[in-house]
Amino acid sequence: MADTTAKLNLPFILPSQAQKHVTHNEALLTLDALVHLAILAETSTPPVSPMEGVVFLIGTEPFGPWAGRQGQLAAWRDGAWAFLQPQDGWRAWFVSDLSLKVFSGGDWRNALPAEAEFARLGIAASADETNRLALSSPSSLFSHAGAGHQLKINKATGGDTASLLFQSGWTGYAEMGLTGDNALSLKVSDGSTWKTGLSLDPAGRVHRPNQPVARAYRAGTTFAPADNTRSGFTGFSLVQGGFQLASAVPGGGNEILVPAAGIYLICLHVAVATSSGHTTGLRVNDTSDLLTLPGSAGFQSASTMAALAAGDTLTLRHDGTAQLRAGPDGTTLSLALL
Repeated sequence: MADTTAKLNLPFILPSQAQKHVTHNEALLTLDALVHLAILAETSTPPVSPMEGVVFLIGTEPFGPWAGRQGQLAAWRDGAWAFLQPQDGWRAWFVSDLSLKVFSGGDWRNALPAEAEFARLGIAASADETNRLALSSPSSLFSHAGAGHQLKINKATGGDTASLLFQSGWTGYAEMGLTGDNALSLKVSDGSTWKTGLSLDPAGRVHRPNQPVARAYRAGTTFAPADNTRSGFTGFSLVQGGFQLASAVPGGGNEILVPAAGIYLICLHVAVATSSGHTTGLRVNDTSDLLTLPGSAGFQSASTMAALAAGDTLTLRHDGTAQLRAGPDGTTLSLALL
């Protein structure tokens, strides 16, 4: 049987040994130094007045009582230095640089490296091949180091995507970023169909491709609505955002169906070829007038802002008789959701 333990080199109490307490105390002192090992510093110069129990890592070219002990641990106990040879797997807290290190391959290595690469990282969440960084937390903080902080999201080519996706129940409902081109866009979804609400092109121009906008007209050259009737429109020279033609009206043409609730800018332009005294009004839901223009030959225009609801219908109301010019340059109705 050996005289010391294999790992920590602690002395055994041997049969018929005198002063067994000396051997026992030696083992306790060694354990006291190595359990929860804390190394004060790495140095080649033995301190003049060390405190009881301190441990140093002996550096290169040591001298004095440390001569020839490079790489060993020097523990000050009972007024003398005791030397310990590190073994693979020993862990120590290095007080001078506040780091936890492990002895491996003849050197002390950081247990938690300052720089590391991981194939996947999950923080209170499970990372996968697509979401290689996964975080589950009430909030996240990205603070500055120096003057500021930038969060960078890169894509390979212009046709790819670099965006922030906002989900509810793991279904996307809003997305902001570069989606399929290099214009900044904000898209929204009902859970299945995506639409662009706002985009800014590289020149800084703002686009709202789904904002309700329309300019409606009556096909033909002229039309002559009868007294106390309603008429409508047959087409759009400009339309986006869901405006549609709805039911036919007695005076010809169709109702205009409002696609979304909101405040609208409305402009009615009436082109009169001949008139025997009449008025033209813009009527909502065949119940009330938003605009009224008195009759006379020539051109009359009026505008207003009004709150409209989704599903409201717009038609023209006629009192008296007149012959009105038709076509995209004739009698028209323009609307835009503000």
